[in-house]
Amino acid sequence: MRKLSFSKHRYAAKDLAAETFWRMPARFSIARILGPSYSLRCLVFHNISSSDSPFTKGINVSTTLEEFEAALRFLTAYYTPVRLDQVLANSHGRSLPARAVLVTFDDAYASVAELAAPLCQKFKVPALFFVNAAFVDNQRLAPDNLVCYVANMLGMKPINAAAQAVQGNESPELRTLAEVFGVFLPSLTLAERKEFLETLEKMTGVNNHRLLEESSLYLSSNQLRALASFDFEIGNHTYSHVHCRALSQSDFAQEIAGNKAELEAVTRSRVRSFSLPYGSSKDLTSELKASLQQSGHEAVFLSESVANSRGAESFRLDRVNPRSDSDGALFMDLEVLPRLRLIRNRLLRTSSPAADRAPRPS
Repeated sequence: MRKLSFSKHRYAAKDLAAETFWRMPARFSIARILGPSYSLRCLVFHNISSSDSPFTKGINVSTTLEEFEAALRFLTAYYTPVRLDQVLANSHGRSLPARAVLVTFDDAYASVAELAAPLCQKFKVPALFFVNAAFVDNQRLAPDNLVCYVANMLGMKPINAAAQAVQGNESPELRTLAEVFGVFLPSLTLAERKEFLETLEKMTGVNNHRLLEESSLYLSSNQLRALASFDFEIGNHTYSHVHCRALSQSDFAQEIAGNKAELEAVTRSRVRSFSLPYGSSKDLTSELKASLQQSGHEAVFLSESVANSRGAESFRLDRVNPRSDSDGALFMDLEVLPRLRLIRNRLLRTSSPAADRAPRPS
């Protein structure tokens, strides 16, 4: 009998721990021992779909309709869903309801309007939807979906060829989509990224418009406007879904302020929050933070699955990308693991040389 891989062993152990923890009668009290200051839980979803398509397979953005409904049932049974208004009015988290939870979505998938919003309305759960205006009305494929489609249909060879066309021999061999999105794309300037995507399309003969006509992957302007009736607020997610660490001061006008303005023109409502594409704190540069403040944003969201401790600043709110296949898995992803990551991060900061050199408070 073939041995399970390390990854399968790890997931099996996590599932067992999750179900064991969930069956404990004092599970929430036990979780609080790890970090009692957890004030706001934030979840992030992307695409709601019964199956992965070539545009999404391999990038971990899809949740089935059944799993999403189960997640909403879980949240409304054990938590108190809140709106962004409540979060901004209680920036220190002291006046939020017990187990406050904010549901969010990233990207511009039509499934959020078609499937997720009606379910949120059914369960009376407000939501925050971070949108890239470049993809509304299916104007063009998002970089993630284009790269994913090529990898699934044609393999990694054309992706490596396009990368080498942009970076020459300096480009590392890309073996997985994780390397494309985690290593290669973050290293590119906005101009290099555009060149890579255009080269990839030319080399593969991918017809952007035909694929979008066939898939209708993204929501329309009418759907975006209609989301207000489902108690959805629209947030900024950059214009074209970029790694913000690569943006220059001149890029902020289109990617940040420009996207905000376009979304406000379509929805006729104010955009006041921002979600970092790919969710990494490495992208929250001081220049980006200043640009967001100057352009009227009031909150910034990451996706590093770390607990938001009491007193967390509104410009650094973290979210969990949960597994939704069981109540135990949701509990582990929402209550236990974020607390453990918060403890880990605090220990790392305390033990770092910079922390050792920092002056102690008097």
